[in-house]
Amino acid sequence: MSTQDFAPDDEWTDPLDIDTTVAHPARRYNYWLGGTDNFEADRISGDAFVAALPTTKISAHENRRFLRRAVTYLVQEAGIRQFLDIGTGIPSAGNVHQVAQGLAAESRVVYVDNDPVVLAHAHRLLTTSEAGATAYIHADMRDPDAIFGNTHLRQMLDLNRPVALLMIWVVHFLTDDDDPYGRVAALTGPLAPGSYLAMSHGTKDFLSAETAERAVAANQQENTRSRDPFQPRNREEFARFFDAMTLVPPGIQPISEWRNIDPPEQRTSPADASSYGAIARIS
Repeated sequence: MSTQDFAPDDEWTDPLDIDTTVAHPARRYNYWLGGTDNFEADRISGDAFVAALPTTKISAHENRRFLRRAVTYLVQEAGIRQFLDIGTGIPSAGNVHQVAQGLAAESRVVYVDNDPVVLAHAHRLLTTSEAGATAYIHADMRDPDAIFGNTHLRQMLDLNRPVALLMIWVVHFLTDDDDPYGRVAALTGPLAPGSYLAMSHGTKDFLSAETAERAVAANQQENTRSRDPFQPRNREEFARFFDAMTLVPPGIQPISEWRNIDPPEQRTSPADASSYGAIARIS
């Protein structure tokens, strides 16, 4: 079945409804990666964050490399052929379907994001191989019913078979008030045994207290804040997301270290990456 059998989610948001005055995490991430699908507010917020944490762009690119290694593992070693990518972001090189279908053409990918700009560019995500299929859902990770009840997801993924849930650099936009552990559990709950959770998450563990304070403040100031608050977590807090799951070796690592075959001296330092990554198998 090809991607032409599926379309972006029918709940279209008029481009005029896009709030260009407030930075959105997906558009700001696009800016850090060198993309052009962003607005002045995203660039102002992005620059403020970089001023507070100069290695931010390095971290963003390292996160993309982690994503590619994670998908490669899931296809080649775990045998996964179904992917649910929540917090997709604006299309850029090395999207999940490009990596997965490049390794196994029959791979099926459902993307989820809550930014109307991502929806506007969904046709780029929906360019795929004839053997596999790709779809996009306009929804929020805080609303699992909207995700799992979506017609396109039900057509695309067989939830009786293993699925890889990808939450890459997105859960740190859930504050403690959002019940982040409950939210992630609600998203892994419908998945069949043998599924996987792959996640990366910002952390302050490798930063000085002063640098960490500046980075968090840059995301909270009136004129530079993102639409979604940013809450980095330490290693212990990150590990809680994988309770009752089996971590894939090498377990929780800085994203620049996780299954990186580059010589150690060529890797980005944990401080410059400032994020943890891991994959775990759901029993």
